[in-house]
Amino acid sequence: MPAYPGSDFLADCPARLAVEIIADKWAVVVLYALRREPRRHGELIDLIGGVSRKVLTHTLRRLQGFGLVERHAGGGKVDYVLTDLGRTLLPPIAVLTEWSHTHGEAVTDFQESRGRQR
Repeated sequence: MPAYPGSDFLADCPARLAVEIIADKWAVVVLYALRREPRRHGELIDLIGGVSRKVLTHTLRRLQGFGLVERHAGGGKVDYVLTDLGRTLLPPIAVLTEWSHTHGEAVTDFQESRGRQR
Protein backbone atom coordinates (compact mmCIF):
# COMPACT_ATOMS: atom_id res chain seq x y z
CA MET A 1 0.00 0.00 0.00
CA PRO A 2 1.48 3.37 -0.94
CA ALA A 3 2.36 5.81 1.82
CA TYR A 4 -0.11 8.30 0.34
CA PRO A 5 -2.24 8.48 -2.82
CA GLY A 6 -0.17 8.92 -5.97
CA SER A 7 3.10 7.72 -4.45
CA ASP A 8 3.18 4.57 -6.60
CA PHE A 9 5.37 6.26 -9.19
CA LEU A 10 7.84 8.05 -6.95
CA ALA A 11 11.58 7.44 -7.33
CA ASP A 12 11.88 4.29 -5.24
CA CYS A 13 8.59 2.67 -6.19
CA PRO A 14 8.49 -0.75 -7.93
CA ALA A 15 5.64 0.38 -10.23
CA ARG A 16 8.18 2.47 -12.13
CA LEU A 17 9.98 -0.72 -13.16
CA ALA A 18 6.88 -2.00 -14.96
CA VAL A 19 6.49 1.32 -16.74
CA GLU A 20 10.19 1.31 -17.70
CA ILE A 21 9.84 -2.15 -19.25
CA ILE A 22 6.66 -1.55 -21.22
CA ALA A 23 7.53 2.01 -22.24
CA ASP A 24 10.01 0.67 -24.78
CA LYS A 25 8.18 0.77 -28.12
CA TRP A 26 9.20 -2.75 -29.13
CA ALA A 27 9.35 -4.59 -25.78
CA VAL A 28 5.63 -5.36 -25.55
CA VAL A 29 5.51 -6.40 -29.21
CA VAL A 30 8.47 -8.77 -28.78
CA LEU A 31 7.03 -10.28 -25.60
CA TYR A 32 3.72 -10.82 -27.36
CA ALA A 33 5.45 -12.36 -30.39
CA LEU A 34 7.13 -14.91 -28.11
CA ARG A 35 3.93 -15.83 -26.25
CA ARG A 36 3.30 -19.16 -28.01
CA GLU A 37 6.70 -20.57 -28.90
CA PRO A 38 10.41 -19.88 -29.15
CA ARG A 39 11.37 -17.80 -32.16
CA ARG A 40 14.55 -17.14 -34.08
CA HIS A 41 15.74 -13.59 -34.70
CA GLY A 42 14.72 -13.67 -38.37
CA GLU A 43 11.31 -15.07 -37.52
CA LEU A 44 10.74 -12.20 -35.11
CA ILE A 45 11.76 -9.68 -37.79
CA ASP A 46 9.23 -11.18 -40.21
CA LEU A 47 6.49 -11.60 -37.62
CA ILE A 48 6.78 -8.14 -36.08
CA GLY A 49 7.51 -6.04 -39.15
CA GLY A 50 8.83 -2.50 -38.99
CA VAL A 51 11.63 -3.21 -36.52
CA SER A 52 15.25 -3.16 -37.66
CA ARG A 53 17.59 -6.05 -36.86
CA LYS A 54 19.68 -3.74 -34.69
CA VAL A 55 16.71 -2.50 -32.66
CA LEU A 56 15.34 -6.03 -32.26
CA THR A 57 18.73 -7.23 -31.00
CA HIS A 58 18.86 -4.33 -28.53
CA THR A 59 15.30 -5.04 -27.36
CA LEU A 60 15.98 -8.76 -26.89
CA ARG A 61 19.13 -8.02 -24.88
CA ARG A 62 17.24 -5.53 -22.74
CA LEU A 63 14.47 -8.06 -22.08
CA GLN A 64 17.12 -10.67 -21.23
CA GLY A 65 18.59 -8.19 -18.77
CA PHE A 66 15.24 -8.00 -17.01
CA GLY A 67 14.97 -11.80 -16.90
CA LEU A 68 11.94 -11.82 -19.22
CA VAL A 69 13.50 -13.55 -22.24
CA GLU A 70 16.13 -16.27 -22.56
CA ARG A 71 18.46 -16.87 -25.49
CA HIS A 72 18.98 -20.54 -26.32
CA ALA A 73 21.85 -21.38 -28.68
CA GLY A 74 22.33 -24.86 -30.02
CA GLY A 75 22.54 -26.85 -33.22
CA GLY A 76 23.70 -23.84 -35.17
CA LYS A 77 20.65 -21.75 -34.36
CA VAL A 78 19.55 -19.30 -31.67
CA ASP A 79 16.04 -19.20 -30.29
CA TYR A 80 14.47 -16.67 -27.96
CA VAL A 81 11.86 -17.80 -25.46
CA LEU A 82 9.83 -16.15 -22.72
CA THR A 83 10.83 -17.01 -19.18
CA ASP A 84 8.22 -17.78 -16.56
CA LEU A 85 8.72 -14.21 -15.36
CA GLY A 86 8.22 -12.92 -18.91
CA ARG A 87 4.95 -14.85 -19.16
CA THR A 88 3.63 -12.89 -16.17
CA LEU A 89 3.50 -9.80 -18.40
CA LEU A 90 1.14 -11.41 -20.92
CA PRO A 91 -2.06 -10.67 -18.95
CA PRO A 92 -1.21 -6.94 -18.53
CA ILE A 93 -0.32 -6.80 -22.24
CA ALA A 94 -3.72 -8.34 -23.03
CA VAL A 95 -5.41 -5.62 -20.95
CA LEU A 96 -3.50 -2.90 -22.82
CA THR A 97 -4.40 -4.53 -26.12
CA GLU A 98 -8.08 -4.59 -25.18
CA TRP A 99 -7.88 -0.94 -24.13
CA SER A 100 -6.39 -0.11 -27.53
CA HIS A 101 -9.17 -1.95 -29.35
CA THR A 102 -11.81 -0.20 -27.26
CA HIS A 103 -10.36 3.33 -27.14
CA GLY A 104 -7.76 3.57 -29.91
CA GLU A 105 -10.17 5.12 -32.39
CA ALA A 106 -11.16 7.80 -29.87
CA VAL A 107 -7.49 8.69 -29.33
CA THR A 108 -6.88 8.84 -33.08
CA ASP A 109 -9.99 10.96 -33.61
CA PHE A 110 -8.87 13.36 -30.89
CA GLN A 111 -5.38 13.65 -32.38
CA GLU A 112 -6.79 14.29 -35.84
CA SER A 113 -9.17 16.93 -34.48
CA ARG A 114 -6.16 18.73 -33.01
CA GLY A 115 -4.08 18.34 -36.17
CA ARG A 116 -1.71 15.87 -34.51
CA GLN A 117 -0.52 12.53 -35.68
CA ARG A 118 0.90 9.58 -33.81
